[in-house]
Amino acid sequence: MTGRTTPIAVLISGRGSNFEALYRATREGRLPGRIVLVLSNVATAAGIEHARSLGLHTAVVPSRGAGSRAAHEARVREEIERAGAQWICLAGYMRLLSAEFVAAFPNRILNIHPSLLPSFPGLDVQQAALDHGVRVSGCTVHLVDAGLDSGPIVGQRAVDVRSGDDAQSLARRILRQEHELYPDALRRLLTEEWRIEGRRVLFGPASEVRAAD
Repeated sequence: MTGRTTPIAVLISGRGSNFEALYRATREGRLPGRIVLVLSNVATAAGIEHARSLGLHTAVVPSRGAGSRAAHEARVREEIERAGAQWICLAGYMRLLSAEFVAAFPNRILNIHPSLLPSFPGLDVQQAALDHGVRVSGCTVHLVDAGLDSGPIVGQRAVDVRSGDDAQSLARRILRQEHELYPDALRRLLTEEWRIEGRRVLFGPASEVRAAD
């Protein structure tokens, strides 16, 4: 458990609608934290302009033409540490973080993915789900490890796949659930006791978790 105003960095590459959901939750008192940095690897990301309009501290660390991956991540880490962030939330950040970067913030990097992991990691998720013929999709919040969408799962929301869905319509319905799930999952991590067992994040004291099992 951390304090009521836990400093959070949000990393984005595009419009950052999940950043907006996190921001609203902090402003409305549903999430006990404050966003101290919005960082993008894309200078033209719409989410950066929105963050600036809200008066938030922003940084752009371009990944294109940045040289080595290690050099780029060193600059990102420097911005995060300078801002004093204790948690990092990935909100459409289109970069796979290295094991070295993840190790610098152990169990303090959170991501949201638009499928029910471990099904359909990576990109083009909704089309992959439709091509596979699944009846239920959804979204997953997970802690970040060195793999691709493979870290311990914090929470999930299910979304029915409708007969007339295409990738865009399914994505829109999943996104609405993302906007609710992400702030709530982070709130639980900041305010409740939790531990990791395998690929799951379990909430509550260990004795209560064992009794429930």
